[in-house]
Amino acid sequence: MEIAVVGNSEFVTGFRLAGMKKVFAVDDSNKLNSTVTNVFEDSDVGILVMHNDDFNKLPETMRGTLSESVEPTLVTLGGAAESSNLRDKIKQSVGVDLWK
Repeated sequence: MEIAVVGNSEFVTGFRLAGMKKVFAVDDSNKLNSTVTNVFEDSDVGILVMHNDDFNKLPETMRGTLSESVEPTLVTLGGAAESSNLRDKIKQSVGVDLWK
């Protein structure tokens, strides 16, 4: 399984420099939905990383689908709103709370 990162060029730069292969810079909010859909349907992707602000730009139905998805698991970072709790996402993916 691979990690995929979707976001604006500033957000994805660090991930690209870290050597991640599935990095998608989307500066046009019109292309965000189609890019996320393509990544979501990629069977090699186990974790999808997005900026919380970009996640909030997606249609409500897609946000719901991504939030409930186990594979790939969505991890949102940054933004003004509260980002997803990584611990909860890991618990959802593995089915066990690893911190207890």
